[in-house]
Amino acid sequence: MSANREYKDSVFSWLFSNPDTLRELYGALSGVTLPPDVPITINTLEGTLFKGRMNDISFIIGGLLVVLIEHQSTINENMPLRLLLYVARLYERITDEKNIYRGKRVPLPLPEFIVLYNGAAPYPDETTLKLSDAFHDPAELGITKGDISLELTVKVYNINRGHNEPIIRRCKALAGYSAFIATVREYEEAGKSREEAIKQAVKECIKQNILKEFLEIHSTEVMNMLFTEWNWDDALAIQREEGMEEGLAKGREEGLEEGLAKGRQTGWEEAKTEYAEQLRQVQEQIRQLEEENRRLRER
Repeated sequence: MSANREYKDSVFSWLFSNPDTLRELYGALSGVTLPPDVPITINTLEGTLFKGRMNDISFIIGGLLVVLIEHQSTINENMPLRLLLYVARLYERITDEKNIYRGKRVPLPLPEFIVLYNGAAPYPDETTLKLSDAFHDPAELGITKGDISLELTVKVYNINRGHNEPIIRRCKALAGYSAFIATVREYEEAGKSREEAIKQAVKECIKQNILKEFLEIHSTEVMNMLFTEWNWDDALAIQREEGMEEGLAKGREEGLEEGLAKGRQTGWEEAKTEYAEQLRQVQEQIRQLEEENRRLRER
């Protein structure tokens, strides 16, 4: 199994960074079989949005369908909005900007939006998020809401072990990823540190022929990447909780709504500063490990 390092931003996006794997993944999710000669063009955004986060995977199937897939370990109800901004950027890239001023309609690939969830919190097998759920109701202005002029629908699939098994069985890489993450969590639940749990999971999955080739070739990078990903998620979760607690305390003096808003903002700003330094240190460790691996290969 080969993977294109250029497109990776996480273990998940790295694993699903070549056309053949994406063809199999989309086929599993949609219940269709894409012939091997149908071209898959990866066009994942290279720029950053939302404070350093880029979209995970974007690709066009046969020039007709553009698919955006996000991988989430926590459910974010703002995903429809984020994906709206992503797809706008993609359409801007796909089209010649001069064409939109011509009278003739500019053909566009049909968009499809998917979130794959594998967090630890319970979540249903499948659900739907809609952009319209975030819209204000103009009823207080005396305006009756009729047809919604702008909508974006996101399908969310739980890919944890024991969920959506028919889908997962249809994609070998997805099944392997689900099993790998489940194995890491099992070692953590058994009392091992996160670092040790990831190391043991890599060894166990290689032994069990789960993502064997991928993990054998990229084990060091996978371990450091997953460790960084999960620590980042934990840092955000802790800061959100601390922000809410501070907001509640301030709310007693300043009013609940104002206090909550200030608490969230304070917690977020502190989290960014603190974790930026942690991330820099981890990246330096990764660089040193990669340099050591390169020297070993040259011997």
